[in-house]
Amino acid sequence: MRAGRLRAVGAGVVAAILLGVAASAQAADPASFPVYAQPLPESGGNPERIDEIPGSGGQRIVRNVTQPSLIPFLPDPAKANGTAVIVAPGGGFMMLSLDSEGILVAKKLAEQGATAFVLKYRVEQTPPAPAVFMVEMMKRMRGLQNPKGPDGKPLEHRLPPFATEPLAAEDAAAAVKLVRARASDWGVDPKRVGFVGFSAGAITAANISTGEAAGRPDFVGIVYGALGTPVPADAPPAFIVTAADDPLLPARASIPIFNAWKAAGRPAELHIYERGGHGFGMTPKGASSDHWFEEFVWWMEARGLLKSAARKAAP
Repeated sequence: MRAGRLRAVGAGVVAAILLGVAASAQAADPASFPVYAQPLPESGGNPERIDEIPGSGGQRIVRNVTQPSLIPFLPDPAKANGTAVIVAPGGGFMMLSLDSEGILVAKKLAEQGATAFVLKYRVEQTPPAPAVFMVEMMKRMRGLQNPKGPDGKPLEHRLPPFATEPLAAEDAAAAVKLVRARASDWGVDPKRVGFVGFSAGAITAANISTGEAAGRPDFVGIVYGALGTPVPADAPPAFIVTAADDPLLPARASIPIFNAWKAAGRPAELHIYERGGHGFGMTPKGASSDHWFEEFVWWMEARGLLKSAARKAAP
């Protein structure tokens, strides 16, 4: 990993946030609903805020999430197929890329007839002031230049564990259970609840897919992520995406995910794009990585996930 290149990437991302935090919205999207029946204890004291990234066409990030929630995006009833997908944005466990890796993905999934939910999971507390947040984010980026594990050895296939990584996995597993428990409310098949995550959200997706059975999704998308736990023999089918020029989680992080899934005897598909960098999400880069979502849809179609129960039963 080239330190100079990573510094440039980190500075670009954080400077964009610093230069124009145009508006700060209190609390969650009005359409969201809590993941947990009872509010969790507050921590840190900084209110949840939504910051608009300048020059991004109105795309936003969310910080200081302490009360996990789901934002639903329902398909046209005429197109609904009974499949649900929970979308987990990335953001280094310090923020969430609400639009590019969340809402825009969920809307596209709803167009395919899936019932989609954007998960706002718990992230680290960061200072409300954008300038101070930039300093904290740059510290994080510098720390990822040559990541090492607790034993001091270099981490070849993933980033170091983050403080709220276990909390994010807890929230994600709870979201899967909630969607299954309320499947009839949305006309969803409780055996067709999937999860797709990006960056930190992809690490979270891998964590719950290899964690307790009750919180595992029925299929998973891991978009520029990493794996830190063994893959069980009943892990869900996986769709894995990365870019060869990703400076944070390059192909050497995604290839082991694919190999681990195959070694466990589980279905997996891996796409490595020549260009795209880190965090391309639904933001066009003028590269073949712009079409990852179409590939994901084709994969879902091939697995019968975009057919309604009635159509699946037809001869």
